[in-house]
Amino acid sequence: MTTVVSVHSFRGGTGKSNTTANVAALLAARGHRVAVVDTDIQSPGIHVLFGFEEDLDNTLNDYLWGKISIADAAHDVTGMVAQSTPVAAGGALFLVPSSMKARDIARVLREGYDVGTLNDGFRDLARNLKLDYLFIDTHPGLNEETMLSITISDILLLILRPDKQDFQGTAVTVDIARRLEVPLLLLVINKVPSGIDIADLKAQMNAAYAAETAAALPLSEQVVRNASGALFSLTHPDHPWSAEVRAIAARIS
Repeated sequence: MTTVVSVHSFRGGTGKSNTTANVAALLAARGHRVAVVDTDIQSPGIHVLFGFEEDLDNTLNDYLWGKISIADAAHDVTGMVAQSTPVAAGGALFLVPSSMKARDIARVLREGYDVGTLNDGFRDLARNLKLDYLFIDTHPGLNEETMLSITISDILLLILRPDKQDFQGTAVTVDIARRLEVPLLLLVINKVPSGIDIADLKAQMNAAYAAETAAALPLSEQVVRNASGALFSLTHPDHPWSAEVRAIAARIS
């Protein structure tokens, strides 16, 4: 049985993709079979965290346009995880990236794509790769694809910053998730400045949204300097940021 985890934010710039990649890698290292699908087709980027360059072949775009199967778009990135930490027996991590080619992005913006085909792809990927977890890295905001991802999710991770615009937008998303009856809704607040009482912040979040806050990721110059160059939780396991990411992985599993 595959657990579907959608990772979403109301606005861009929350660190959604970075959080997704690190949590997925930690679960794979613990012996789970995990895949990440980058459905932020208009502005993809999670592939950078796994060492891919811009000129990618076999992408989610190719699947959506009927050129390849969804399994053919899944790149095995387990080896990258193993470079930084041991991977338990049976563990594997796959990435289905979106295209960074300008013509492909322009085509998506111009023509769109069939959301039903995307849903079929999720199901086929989970079955063909025998996944324990399927992570959907969504496009920020609310659109048809986002609504689909939320609807089919077992777990919805909502990433936000300590910012009034994020607070308001997250409130809207929480309301929609409840209307869609998502089984488990978890909040993750990112880029928390130093000097903030984390326990108090989590209590305020829980009270404001009546939802569990799984982690509060500190604003870290080291994480910023990492600049998507590696999976930080694996290369810096003793850092406070990494400890909070492990808390997310533990809560999901």
